Amino acid sequence: MIDNNELPIGFTMELAQHSDILNQFAQLPKEKQNSIVDGARHVTSHDEMREYVENMFS
Repeated sequence: MIDNNELPIGFTMELAQHSDILNQFAQLPKEKQNSIVDGARHVTSHDEMREYVENMFS
């Protein structure tokens, strides 16, 4: 996945609960993964992170 960037813990925890989304995320080019991770860094609550992850591909 992301080589040199640490993933936000809330993002990682939500991905772990959504294996289908995790698989889609893992298939993305590195640039797109980085863009999504950067967006996750701006999320401020658990509920918002859940929504962010669940809507990444919709």
